[in-house]
Amino acid sequence: MYRFIIEDTRHVPPFNEPASLLTIGATPLKIHQENLFASLFKRGLELGHPLQNDDDVKRIREPGIVYRDNLWFDEEFLDYFMRRAWATKRACRAAIPADDPAFRRYTLPLTTRFERGVDEKGRPIYLVDLWFLPQGYTDDVQPIVVPSDAKEKGFYSVPDFMAQDRGDLTHYLPARAVLSIESWVHVYFASVIFGVFTRGSRYEEYIKTHNFTALKLLWRGVMEQKQLLSSSEVVKVGKDTIIHPAADISGPTTIGDNCFIGPGVVIDNCTIGNNVSIDQGCQLMLSTVANNCFLPFRASLYLTTMMENSIVAQNTCLQMCVIGRNSFVGAGNTFTDFNLIGEEVVGSDGLPRVVPRPIKAANIDGELEDVGQVVLGGAVGHNCRIGSGLVIFPGRMIESDVVLVASPQRRVVSRNVTFEESDHHFIEAAGTAHRRQYPRKDEVVEETQDSTWESW
Repeated sequence: MYRFIIEDTRHVPPFNEPASLLTIGATPLKIHQENLFASLFKRGLELGHPLQNDDDVKRIREPGIVYRDNLWFDEEFLDYFMRRAWATKRACRAAIPADDPAFRRYTLPLTTRFERGVDEKGRPIYLVDLWFLPQGYTDDVQPIVVPSDAKEKGFYSVPDFMAQDRGDLTHYLPARAVLSIESWVHVYFASVIFGVFTRGSRYEEYIKTHNFTALKLLWRGVMEQKQLLSSSEVVKVGKDTIIHPAADISGPTTIGDNCFIGPGVVIDNCTIGNNVSIDQGCQLMLSTVANNCFLPFRASLYLTTMMENSIVAQNTCLQMCVIGRNSFVGAGNTFTDFNLIGEEVVGSDGLPRVVPRPIKAANIDGELEDVGQVVLGGAVGHNCRIGSGLVIFPGRMIESDVVLVASPQRRVVSRNVTFEESDHHFIEAAGTAHRRQYPRKDEVVEETQDSTWESW
C-alpha cells in the first residue's frame, strides 16, 4: 500500500513557510504525520508520487492512503477513521460533523480547505483531505464521519464582563482532533488546546475508568514520596536531564534529553523537547517548548508554544502565543490576550450589556476573521529579534525576519508588523547584519555582500 501526499505550498503567516515545515508541539508536522502512519501500519507504507491538488487523487489507481501535508490529526482521529474505512473495503474520505462543538470552535475558523457535504442522513458535514483507497480511486467515495466526542471543561473562573455572563472560560477538549494548519492560530490550537490540554483531560478521564492505573499512580507516588501528579508515572524525563530538587513539576508532562530545569521552576502539563534550558523561577503551564530553546530566569509561558532554537528572556510573559524558530523575545515584554474595550449588545433578557470585542486574526490569504476566542495572544515568526519593554495587542502577528526595538514612537504594537516595517531597515549598518531568511512565497530576495568581504 502507498502513502500519497498532497503538497500544500501555501505559506502560513507570519512564518512565511508551508505548514508541513512548522513545528506543532515539539515535532515538525511532516514528522508527526509520518510517525502516526508508521505506528498504525507496522509493515510500513511505500511513499507514492507527490500530488499537487485534489484532482490528482482521482488519477490514483494503486491502493493507498492520501492526505494533505498541512493536515494535523492525532492518533485517535486516524485510528477511528482507518478502522471504519477498512471495514467498508471501499474508497473512503474522512469528514467531520458541521455541528460538532469542538470542530466548530477550533477547526473551522480561518480554514479555507474543507468542502461542504452531507452524510447518508442528509446532515451537514465537512470533508477532510484524508482518503483511504483500497483499490485506488473510485467515484463512489464514502464519507466516514469522525465525531470529536468533546467534553466541555472549565478553563478558569473570571468576572462576567470577561466571560460574557458564563462565569467560566471553557474549552471543548476532544477525544479525536483534526486541523488544517492555515494560520498561527491553528498552530496554537493543535499544540495547546488539542495537544497538552486535551492530553491532560484524556488522562484524567482514563484514571476515572481504570482502577488499576489509579492504584499504580498511587503506589508510584507513595514509593517516590511525591504528589501523585509529580511522580514518574506522569512526569516522563529523558536521558541526562538535570532537574533541581526545588523545581515543581506536575503531569502529564514530558521532558526530553539533555535538559536543565533550575530551582523554583514550575511546570504543569507541558511538553519540553531536547536540549532545553529553563532557569530559576520560570513558570510554564499548558505549554510546549521545542528543541534547543532557552528560558532565562522568571520567564513565563501560559498556553504558549515555542519552536526550535528560540529564547524568551527574563520577566517576559507570553499568554496563548506562538513563537517561531530561531527567534529572540527580549526581557520585560508582555503579550496581552484580552480586548479591554468592549461593545454593547442586547442580552437574552432584553437588557443591554457590554461584552469583549471579538478578537480577529489573519487567515492564510491575509484576511482578518473572528477566531471565536474571548482571549488570545499573538504570534512571532521565524528569525525575529524583539527588544525589551514592548506590549503586543491580542491577535497581532510579527512577520518572520523582523527586528523590533522599543522607542517612544513604538512601544505598543497595536497592529501586525511586516518585514518592510522592521526596525533594522532604519538602523545604520543593521541592514546587512540581519539577513532575510524567510521571504514570502514567490518573493525574490536580492543577495547583498558584506562590505568587509568586498574589501578583500
